[in-house]
Amino acid sequence: MQKTKLLLVICCVFSISISAQSYDEKYMEKVQSLDSTITNLYQVISGEKGQERDWELFKYLFHTDAKLIPTGKNKEGLYGARFMTLEDYIGKSGKWFLENGFFEKEIHRTVDTFGNITQVFSTYAAFKSETDEVPFMRGINSIQLLNDGERWWVINIYWTQESEDNPIPKEYLGEN
Repeated sequence: MQKTKLLLVICCVFSISISAQSYDEKYMEKVQSLDSTITNLYQVISGEKGQERDWELFKYLFHTDAKLIPTGKNKEGLYGARFMTLEDYIGKSGKWFLENGFFEKEIHRTVDTFGNITQVFSTYAAFKSETDEVPFMRGINSIQLLNDGERWWVINIYWTQESEDNPIPKEYLGEN
């Protein structure tokens, strides 16, 4: 009985290490640079109506404790923030993406780095199809990243949409 339990534990540990290793082998190149990490972040949530997203890659881009934090006005007209885990985001957005199509494209980026931490203000335009020419929404993603010496991790994404009373400033559109 003890040998069976020991064998079971060894098999579980071995399968977990193989699984983690295969994710690294499959996705490590996607997080080797700041640019590749952000490019893959936008690509992984984008797709036509009916196209399933690669949620495995999505999770790989993020630190385990990462948060996705949309902000905006509530029904009372006050600004607030909603804190989501990766699973919360997948549960709330995944079905909508599949039913509607969604492409988020970066249109400008500003980057500040100190040591191993980086803050990116990434201005985006959102479309329902890749062929759309006019976005249905624009905004700014504030993306915090960590470089651990081996790869980049998305720590948080904190964002807000553009509105009439909150237009995107010219410096975040690449205009001077």
